[in-house]
Amino acid sequence: MTVGLDIGSKTIKIVEVEKQGNNFTLKGSGVVGYSGLSIENMKDEKEYVQLADTIKKLCKETRISKKDVVLSLPENQVFTRIVRFPLLTDQEIDSAVKWEAEQYIPIPISEAVVQHQILERKELSSPPEVVVLLIAAQQALVEKYVRLLQMAGLSISAVETELLAASRVLAPADQTVMLVDFGAVSTDIAIVKNGNLVFSRSVPSAGDSLTRAVSQSIGVDALQAEEYKKTYGMSPEQLEGKVMQSILPVYNLIVDEIRKAIQFYQTDEKDGKPTQVILIGGAAGLPGMSTKLAEDLGMEVIMGDPFQKVTVAPEVYKQIANYAPLYAIAVGLALRG
Repeated sequence: MTVGLDIGSKTIKIVEVEKQGNNFTLKGSGVVGYSGLSIENMKDEKEYVQLADTIKKLCKETRISKKDVVLSLPENQVFTRIVRFPLLTDQEIDSAVKWEAEQYIPIPISEAVVQHQILERKELSSPPEVVVLLIAAQQALVEKYVRLLQMAGLSISAVETELLAASRVLAPADQTVMLVDFGAVSTDIAIVKNGNLVFSRSVPSAGDSLTRAVSQSIGVDALQAEEYKKTYGMSPEQLEGKVMQSILPVYNLIVDEIRKAIQFYQTDEKDGKPTQVILIGGAAGLPGMSTKLAEDLGMEVIMGDPFQKVTVAPEVYKQIANYAPLYAIAVGLALRG
């Protein structure tokens, strides 16, 4: 059994899978909303206790059996960089990363947790090189998560970024695709080539920004604006297109960042554009969102299916189908094993 725990800015998702040979079966899953400070801003003991109790309750209700979990760190709190080295051995790359990481990340090495992953060995390129994914996070942030999970009666077996987890379950092994995770406080963008994350960035505009835009434009409170957003979304017909028009300025900002990411990738990798866009996250399912994105980007846009590599009982899938876009990161964490 492996458990993936994704603590988002407004929801907590948990997934437990069992591996049998090369197959995974869903044994438990759940999602719960919560309010309060984000973990990186927590200082008061009461804030930790409140969130820890929410996680405890979720584990109990979903009958999660294992206490060791694979945890994700928020993309907007993680520094990710592609680094190119000469054709070194794995051991030499380990040493090189330790010596050279400081020039690639904007925090002192003494205050950071640094990991790396070899993406590709280009032995035939000129000159030959090794492409390495470098990931760093504040040590203090990781310690806050450790403390929170200890209070919830859990322990961390591994930590990774949200986009790494999502790419494990959503990205095809033989294509270059773009993942777009429409969260509440940020939209996280990744380009994944042959199953390997080769580009990522976090944009501070997302679901909450769309809700505020609706609230200010139409003149309703945040709760009503959220309902309008979920019900009418990007539909030009519904409510005379007023919700769509209020959302468009924020949406256009996000689309511009997606275009920049594609352009940067094509220039840096000297490669073609991704073959499709895969959407996940709470705001991904807004009415008309995928159609509008496909028109604006000139690309195929699909909703990601987090359970495509996991066997789920039909009666269980009926219960979780409406929440499927929220589960990609938690499933990807669980599949890490």
